[in-house]
Parts: sequence; structure tokens; C-alpha cells
Amino acid sequence: MSRIGKLPVNLPAGVTVTISDTNVVSVKGPLGELRQAVDKDMKVEIADNQITLSRPTESKNHKSLHGLYRSLLANMVTGVSQGYKKELELVGVGYRAEAKGQLLEMSLGYSHDIIMQLPDEVKIETKTERRSNPVITLTSIDKQLIGHVAAKIRSLRPPEPYKGKGIKFVGEQLRRKAGKSASV
Repeated sequence: MSRIGKLPVNLPAGVTVTISDTNVVSVKGPLGELRQAVDKDMKVEIADNQITLSRPTESKNHKSLHGLYRSLLANMVTGVSQGYKKELELVGVGYRAEAKGQLLEMSLGYSHDIIMQLPDEVKIETKTERRSNPVITLTSIDKQLIGHVAAKIRSLRPPEPYKGKGIKFVGEQLRRKAGKSASV
């Protein structure tokens, strides 16, 4: 039995789950609604305010799908009840970020500003204070989407190992290098 797959997913108050005939699970909560198609071999059941998944055989494919779909359903329940938040920090002289609706405009040391269109499901907020680095805050109910958008923003100027300049996650520990040593 899969260690992750056998764990039930507890449903908090205000979250409802429906399963269609085509094995599409819909999770609705106070923050929104998410849908996920589950493999036809997996059996999804709702009982006692818990979602449980079971697999038909002990094949390697079924074992991997068992844990995968349990994790996806748990992420959906957490997303519609609490939501997800990612914070990115711009480290560098002259680096700035500004949100204009769903457009993110960034100045990252290139010869031009970078303008990025974000999906409607992701809410963006930027904060710039004197004597501190600008911070981009992303919030969404979809864990996969918010992670993808955050990784895309970070890829525009990944942190470099010598001075630490670039876009990094808040709290991320960078591996720094010493640089050149002077000859005697």
C-alpha cells in the first residue's frame, strides 16, 4: 500500500466534494472551485468528511497513481479552504517590480523592462519600501499554477552565486561562492 495514498484527506468545514460519472472530482470551498480528472482505475470515495482513494492492483503504475491523485486532491482541498501564497524578492541595485492589474512590470538590469501577463487565477501584489528589496507576492487556490508562475518569474533573473543578485524566494538559502582570491 502506498504510504501517501492510503492516508485519507480530511474535509474542513465549508468544503464540498462531488464526483462525476467520468471520475472528475470537483472541490468547492470558500475561496473557489477546482476540478481534477482522476484515472478511471482509481476509486474515489467520500465518507465521514474524508476522501479515500483505493487502487485495483499492486502494479507499479497503480501504486504511483494512487499517491499522485491523493496528493492532488489534498492540494485542492487546502487550496479552496486556505489558499497558497508565494513571495519572491528582487535583490539588486535598481531592480523593481510594479503590478498593474494582471500585468507585472519588472526592471531587472536588462536594457528593457520585462512585462509579464499573469493568469486570472493568480492575484499579484508588489511591495517596495525604502532601504529594502522589492517583494512580489502571489496568491492563488491552485498550487500547481502558482508554483509554475513563480518559477517563470524567477527564471527571468535567477540568483547568481557570487553577490546573490537576482530573483529569489523569500527565505531561500543561496549557496554562495568566494570569488577570486588576490595573488601574493
